[in-house]
Amino acid sequence: MDLTRTQVAGRKRGAAARFGLIALPVAFFAAFFAYPVAAIVARGLKVEGVWGFGRIGEVLAQSDVRHVLWFTTWQAFVSTALTLLIALPGAYVFARFDFRGKQVLRAVVTVPFVLPTVVVGTAFLALVGRGGLLDELWGVRLDTTVWAILLAHVFFNYAVVVRTVGGLWAQLDPRQEEAARMLGASRLKAWRQVTLPALAPAVAAAALMVFLFTFTSFGVVQILGGPTFSTLEVEIYRQTSEIFDLSTAAVLTLIQFVAVGAILALHAWTVRRRETALRLVDASVTSRRPRGAGQWALLGGVLVTVVVLLLLPLAVLVQRSLDAPGFGYYRALTRADGGVFLVPPIEAIGNSLEYAVAATVIAVVIGGLAAVALTRRDAGRFVRGFDALLMLPLGVSAVTVGFGFLIALDEPPLDLRSSWILVPLAQALVGVPFVVRTMLPVLRAVDVRLREAASVLGASPWRVWREVDLPMVRRALLIAAGFAFAVSLGEFGATVFIARPDNPTLPVAVARLLGRPGDLNYGQAMALSTILMVVCAVALLVLERLRTADRTGEF
Repeated sequence: MDLTRTQVAGRKRGAAARFGLIALPVAFFAAFFAYPVAAIVARGLKVEGVWGFGRIGEVLAQSDVRHVLWFTTWQAFVSTALTLLIALPGAYVFARFDFRGKQVLRAVVTVPFVLPTVVVGTAFLALVGRGGLLDELWGVRLDTTVWAILLAHVFFNYAVVVRTVGGLWAQLDPRQEEAARMLGASRLKAWRQVTLPALAPAVAAAALMVFLFTFTSFGVVQILGGPTFSTLEVEIYRQTSEIFDLSTAAVLTLIQFVAVGAILALHAWTVRRRETALRLVDASVTSRRPRGAGQWALLGGVLVTVVVLLLLPLAVLVQRSLDAPGFGYYRALTRADGGVFLVPPIEAIGNSLEYAVAATVIAVVIGGLAAVALTRRDAGRFVRGFDALLMLPLGVSAVTVGFGFLIALDEPPLDLRSSWILVPLAQALVGVPFVVRTMLPVLRAVDVRLREAASVLGASPWRVWREVDLPMVRRALLIAAGFAFAVSLGEFGATVFIARPDNPTLPVAVARLLGRPGDLNYGQAMALSTILMVVCAVALLVLERLRTADRTGEF
């Protein structure tokens, strides 16, 4: 009888712990994601108290909307293909070669991905736009062509392929391909029949992520596309903030939501394939110094690609910010002009850092609880289904979320329109998926028998977490916090709606400066973008140091 009572009590404690872990993340996403998105979509589709679902067909019948849908789709496909073509050699080099400066170069490659899209657009504007480097040297401008957008997307997503595919490639046992060659297969045939099938899930996952990011592209297209090119995200912004046509914006939001849901479902399937039926080894034993002229040429080609595609736009951005003598553009940031900004633009730095810290705390708490709940063996079907929902903020229109905040969070008990916390809440929505994806693999690697032994000895669920899990996941938690900080620092789509004029963030300040004529405004935008780039790069270098220390066991 005592044993039965103990088991019943243990099950009750487990159920209570499971509910406690998932309750806060569910409430957070319900209040600050599902509710605002549903509110703005409902307001757009409800006309004079009647649901106007026929409006969907009317919007899709418009030729300009069909043009936006077509451009959004085909540019995402082309951007994805170009990114794979250019980045796969880099994935191989980082996976199989060992060379001096590899860790620093890995961090450099990842810098563009954590940069705000506004900075990416600004960097390419300095390179290919009016008065840019290409314009000065050869009289060539690409800022009003689709090539500028495609190249900026490759710049932004290069690290996705290198990290996703290269991470798996580094752990594939090279002896499998060597065995095929010993049996008479050529190098190409061995790679095609042995390595490529093993890499296929990772390549597919990377391609889907790149497609997702380019399909929902906003900042890059907003700056480089001008009035000619518009993605769904840009069109939602235009319909919402310029034309005030909530009905059309709601229809476009629903279309994007369906498309993103399909992409995420495919991504989840490829990730499950990637996690099964692979023989993996320690990545440190698969890399070696390049051998022969061909491998050195490949390494040199990747280095040239990194310099031209990734470093040159950033270097031009920095150079343009220094065009005015005596750091004139930087000094101009300390003066308020009484126009768009009610405060000196330099204050955007402090605002962004404060908001990003608050958003990081929220993202780590919400994402950490969700990750722990997802790794419990007694997690129910609802908890496992919630895993897929955590990724939706990455694909659902940030513009819709931001405007939804203004529409929905205006009545007690969620009247937050005048509160400073509104910006960190929107930024945390984007940071939570990165926290979950960073912590899940480490938490799943913790031996469940350690937790069970601690529970048998009478430890509470909180003490089990503190004594067993936390020491093992502490470094992963720091890495997750760093990613959340960098992502929050650069969030633009939602923040542009809710950041107050007296408290602008760095991305919002850059966009407002670019939207005003004059060399001084352009130079200040370059200066602010450079500052934002440096802050993101420093955060990334710290992350890379933590990642390397985690692998070597040293800090």
